[in-house]
Amino acid sequence: MTSFVFAMGMSLWFGVLTSISPCPLATNIAAISYIARRVDMAGSILVSGLLYMLGRMATYVVLGAVLISSTQLMPDVANFLQKYMNIVLGPVLIVIGIFLLDIIKLSIPGSGGLNGRMQQRIERTGIWGAGLLGVVFALSFCPVSAALFFGSLFSLALVHNSAFIMPSLYGIGTAIPVMGFAFLLAFSTQLVGRAFGRISLFEFWARRITALIFIAAGIYYCLQHIFHVI
Repeated sequence: MTSFVFAMGMSLWFGVLTSISPCPLATNIAAISYIARRVDMAGSILVSGLLYMLGRMATYVVLGAVLISSTQLMPDVANFLQKYMNIVLGPVLIVIGIFLLDIIKLSIPGSGGLNGRMQQRIERTGIWGAGLLGVVFALSFCPVSAALFFGSLFSLALVHNSAFIMPSLYGIGTAIPVMGFAFLLAFSTQLVGRAFGRISLFEFWARRITALIFIAAGIYYCLQHIFHVI
């Protein structure tokens, strides 16, 4: 029970870390600003932020549930992962930590945002397009978000057989900063700039501390399950 609660907390933290990483953070702010610029009421801006949040959450839940469920439907794959997960987990954690430290930089095609045609289609939907933006941007994985979702979250969800709770908490984590910026956008543009600077600084250190923890944990798993020296 304690390990499951810890895994729930880590899923939430992975979502927060994903949302405040440079690429997703800039995307979140741009998306809310893009929808909110056509309305002049604070309540409408908050609604657009909520819809965007729900779009992202729903996408992560569905994607996580499909990945976990499909793995469970393949007995050979499931048995292999259950048998060798601890062996694989060490190197995976080290690789994710390296990505979080920006030692290796990759560019994922399609992670930059929307093309012009899709922007026009979403713009015609008005405030309800915020939910669609949430879905689109949730699927536009950057290297850091891909590592956190497909590496860390997927491993946690698989180990704890959680096809819904872990992805849901991850989605909630990605939504917390989004709703904060929606609130700031509703009342003060200047506050958004200040908050962006502070969150960027927080993200800089939070991502590196998390990376070092991942690398340390990965080394521990390698020493224990691969080299059997602990």
